[in-house]
Amino acid sequence: MDRIHSCRQVAAMKQSLFDQGHLDEQFIQLEELQDDANPNFVEEIVTLYYRDSSRLISNLEQTLERNPLDFNKLDTIMHQFTGSSSSIGAKKVKAECTLFREYCTARNAEG
Repeated sequence: MDRIHSCRQVAAMKQSLFDQGHLDEQFIQLEELQDDANPNFVEEIVTLYYRDSSRLISNLEQTLERNPLDFNKLDTIMHQFTGSSSSIGAKKVKAECTLFREYCTARNAEG
């Protein structure tokens, strides 16, 4: 009974992430790649995403501390973050990264 309840909670939480616009159809495609041969595929991909995101955020923070701002380097970091977010279906993160890249292109330090 606890397993069934846990599965329902996970499904409800995942649906909530879709409903709130945090995830998109790319996440579903990742889930479809998971099979008996690789039952932890999604978990592994999401774990890699979070590790990579942590590194990118650290690089971003370091670059933002420099004066003058290196907009090209910031754009490169955000390009990587946009791509990895897109690949796992992190819709809102991807949108914020895209906006940040627009500020880099405009050389807008206030954005």
